[in-house]
Amino acid sequence: MTNEQINIRDPFVLFENGKYYMYGTRAENFGQKTGGFDVYVSTDLENWSEPIECFNSEKYNMNTNVNWAPEVHKYKEKYYMFATFTKPNGLRGTYILKANSPLGEFEPHSKGAVTPDEWECLDGTFYVDKNGKPFIVFCHEHTQIIDGTICYARLNEDLTGITGEVVTMFSGSSPFFIEVAPDDGHFVTDGPFMYRSKTDELFMLWSTFIKGQYAECLVKFQDGELNTNFIHLDPLIDDDGGHGMIFKDNENIYLTFHSPNKSLFEHPKFVKIKDAGSSLKVE
Repeated sequence: MTNEQINIRDPFVLFENGKYYMYGTRAENFGQKTGGFDVYVSTDLENWSEPIECFNSEKYNMNTNVNWAPEVHKYKEKYYMFATFTKPNGLRGTYILKANSPLGEFEPHSKGAVTPDEWECLDGTFYVDKNGKPFIVFCHEHTQIIDGTICYARLNEDLTGITGEVVTMFSGSSPFFIEVAPDDGHFVTDGPFMYRSKTDELFMLWSTFIKGQYAECLVKFQDGELNTNFIHLDPLIDDDGGHGMIFKDNENIYLTFHSPNKSLFEHPKFVKIKDAGSSLKVE
């Protein structure tokens, strides 16, 4: 399969032992009741295997509604999938799954959703700080609070739940490039992803809508660590592509994202990123 034949949202790539493992939201029905997640395997980022099911949500009674935005992170020699599902209370939240291989089969690991139970949340991502402490960064969704936010919280060491307080970083309406409120008055926050540059600077990708177009935005932390001391930078992409992440192979650094942001037409896109240390640019 080629990239243009793969219809997924929210692509996420894990590179290991010369192979690219790509995960994403099954785009049919906008990722609702789609029965789980697949992984595609490639050696060149263009030609991929047929989809290999790596998590069956029906098996664990987790196919009640959304199956969104799987990310797979290697941590302490295991593979952890952070993904959004509909909770028993009808609200969305991020769960953590676990497997011994990037191919799965993933199984539920966390004690239910790790995001706050009374919140509507999505798009949890994983971050480990300089001291080895694990965190989740996620979105409190605009569907519940109108002006969506991006938040973070410490995870316990076995990644089964959060410990301590949730910290809200910013709202969707706050960046300098958000000039006009959408027609419905909602400000979207989607898809955070943490990236540390070659000079130890810390950045965060996230997505929103700018003048009606899905966009890939960028935050830089002023002291190189996850906290509320940051600045918004110019968006990386503002022409209907977003919910991306950055990964490295043996030679290059890539940004992957889905585009266009139109149901059943979404495909994974790949562009090279220049890591200048203090800045990130699309080549």
